[in-house]
Amino acid sequence: MRFGIVALAGAAVFVGIQFIPVDRTNPAVTADIEIPAEVKTVLQTSCYDCHSNQTRWPWYNRIAPVSWLITHDVEEAREHLNFSEWDRLGADKRAEMREEIWEDVEGGEMPLWFYLPMHPEARIDDRDRKILKAWASHTSGEATNEGR
Repeated sequence: MRFGIVALAGAAVFVGIQFIPVDRTNPAVTADIEIPAEVKTVLQTSCYDCHSNQTRWPWYNRIAPVSWLITHDVEEAREHLNFSEWDRLGADKRAEMREEIWEDVEGGEMPLWFYLPMHPEARIDDRDRKILKAWASHTSGEATNEGR
């Protein structure tokens, strides 16, 4: 009998938390990063869901408490690095961020391990690593040949 009451209470709480609103907005893109197409493809595939205002919100982000965790992670990621607001960074900060991106990828810290099972396409392979390494070590600032 007790188990039934606890299970019913748990189910009621689970249903109740579904009504707590979560902000799944994508703010306007002020200026997307202008870089060679091959670099942009890697970033869009592996980084943009968290580090841009172009997040593709998955179906499971509609289920609390998972929705709370995902929304929180995206908010934190955007605060740290947001490719949709790259234009707001000065040249020195952009160079610093390129280097940090490479260090995180090289060290296996990005993309996050728990993101990859639901997004296997975001896995960064050796070809992608070479592309990112070359971009990160580019010392003359932003690439001027966008779309190459």
